[in-house]
Parts: sequence; C-alpha cells; structure tokens
Amino acid sequence: MLGSTGQLIVVLVVFAGVLTATWFATKWISGYQRTGRAGSNIQLMESAPLAAGKYVQILRLGDRYVAVAVSKDNVTMLGDIDEDALTFPEKTEGSASFKSILSGVNHEKNNRC
Repeated sequence: MLGSTGQLIVVLVVFAGVLTATWFATKWISGYQRTGRAGSNIQLMESAPLAAGKYVQILRLGDRYVAVAVSKDNVTMLGDIDEDALTFPEKTEGSASFKSILSGVNHEKNNRC
C-alpha cells in the first residue's frame, strides 16, 4: 500500500507522538508529586552517602531537625540537631533554564582559552 517513504513518515510521526506523550506525562507526574508533598511536616534537608546503599540524612520533622542513618533494611536515629548548627544554602528565585546554564558553561570555556 504505502511505499517505503510513506512507512518511514508514519513511523516518525508515531515516534514523535510517543515522545510528546512521554514528555507531558513526566511533567504531569513531577507536578503532582511536588504539590502532593507541599505543606508537609516532613522534609529531607540533606543526604550524604557513606558507603554503597548507606546514607546519613538530615530531616526536618515539624520544627525539629534530626540526623538518621539509612541503609537498605534499617533507619536509625542518630540524634537531634540544633537548627543554629546547620547552614542552609541561599535560595534563588525561580530555576535556571538549561539554556542559561549551558551559555554560562560556554562562557567559562571561552574565557579559559
């Protein structure tokens, strides 16, 4: 029925449709997860790996900060942390676009040469 060129066009259109549907689904799921946890009293502040599958994490539970050790099978509370002992990175307004980040990398690369 269709020639090889027609079949190629149909396959490319279907492929583009699947990619578009995947992109929208990913955006929807990330937005749902972000709003689903908004206003939560539990927040992961920081995580640092110790070994394969083992982490130390700082959690905010309401107005308390606690350190926990997390492994595949266990979560062990290490203790409370005073909020004054923690340092928080400065929050930036909005998020940087990939284009602005990439242009910054290209600018740094050109300045080194």
